[in-house]
Amino acid sequence: MIDIGVNLTNTRFDKDRADIILRAKANNVSAMLVTGTNVAESQQALTLCQQYPQYLSCTAGVHPHDADHVTDNYLEQLRELSTYESVKAIGECGLDFNRNFSTPENQQRVFSQQLALAADVQLPVFLHQRDAFDSWLAIIKPFINKIPAFVTHCFTGSETEVKQCLAHDMYIGITGWLCDERRGSELRAAVKHIPLERLMIETDAPYLTPRTIRPKPKSSRNEPSYLPYVVKALAEITGYSEQTIIEHSVENSRHVFNLEH
Repeated sequence: MIDIGVNLTNTRFDKDRADIILRAKANNVSAMLVTGTNVAESQQALTLCQQYPQYLSCTAGVHPHDADHVTDNYLEQLRELSTYESVKAIGECGLDFNRNFSTPENQQRVFSQQLALAADVQLPVFLHQRDAFDSWLAIIKPFINKIPAFVTHCFTGSETEVKQCLAHDMYIGITGWLCDERRGSELRAAVKHIPLERLMIETDAPYLTPRTIRPKPKSSRNEPSYLPYVVKALAEITGYSEQTIIEHSVENSRHVFNLEH
């Protein structure tokens, strides 16, 4: 399995990051993509990847929550990061109108700038979207044929939204949100429409711990070793075997992010 979204630089992993990686390997996670959410976090992600070059890769970008705080030269910094072998995508970038930690205007500007960068450096984009689907898709559309691939990270939307994403040849990242029959009911209906050739899996650790873990873990912190619970839920809902889901998601992830491990 390949976990395409792990916030491994998060402070909740500071005390046992090496153990987290060992547990992931022991649970058949063969590679992980560490998420960059701002320039500093992206630099930390790269440093971490350089410690585990055969196992970790990363993204470099600015999350919409951080759009208010970008520096004048942030794009040059991201461009520099994109030259490293470990950096496989621009992002996490997009729009989040659910909390508006940054103004919608700045979110849209910074998102568009990162899409332009991805087109220029020819890297895929790792996308975030919450409560902003129409605006988000409108910004993406001019770049559809200019960027190698679009990965909708941590998709939690509706059947209508997933069909629109697929119509634009996006890849869909599914998390433990699927394992919550209450909050995830809309997603559980939507995943049935995702073809295997567009499916990816992720934990978004330390967030979105699957509610289906038994026995229930003492900590609320999610980690990559829990990725099999996402696969299990996908198999139960879609009717595909767990092995089929694993094989296709691995193939998709390796292809899009140019992974050798």
